[in-house]
Amino acid sequence: MTVPATTVELGVRVHPTAEVEAGAVIGSGTALWDHVHVRTDARIGRGCILGEKTYVAYGVVIGDFVKINACVYVCAGVEIEDFVMVSAHTAFTNEVLPRAFTPDLSGPETSDPTERTMRTVVRRGSTIGANVTVGPGLEIGEFAMVGMGSVVTRDVLPFQLVYGNPARHRGYVRVRGDLLGGVDLFAPPSSDPDCDRCGRR
Repeated sequence: MTVPATTVELGVRVHPTAEVEAGAVIGSGTALWDHVHVRTDARIGRGCILGEKTYVAYGVVIGDFVKINACVYVCAGVEIEDFVMVSAHTAFTNEVLPRAFTPDLSGPETSDPTERTMRTVVRRGSTIGANVTVGPGLEIGEFAMVGMGSVVTRDVLPFQLVYGNPARHRGYVRVRGDLLGGVDLFAPPSSDPDCDRCGRR
């Protein structure tokens, strides 16, 4: 594996089987484990962990201190902000009506981003559970939580807990991940606003 010196900062750990393409930027303290593939022009921040067999497409932006588990597919058009957790086997998507072929049936459609590529943003501090599929053009709000196995088809509000297929509102969570309102999943966000564990409202 050859990693151009201009693409990585000091303290980056890159497994010998990982591939980092020219033009990608990897922040200090980030670890890329076995068979991770980072495409050109992707930007990964400081202190991140990318688990084995994770794929990061062209131009993807990943913030600082992001934890991405094994076998995650991060397609073009995705931005992941700081302190996000993306659990194993999560798949992002970026087009509503994709086809494998060009409109004139002359060959395969390009895999590069096009005008049909939609942007998805995962906001600071949110968590995406294992085996989640995230639809195109969505926003997952700050400190939101998406339960394992969900299919996300609409925006997720900040601090909202969603799960299911399609993912639906199930309650609210605090910054640390505790349910707001205790066992009452449907407690409104105004109830019990103070967190006993971290003191935040």
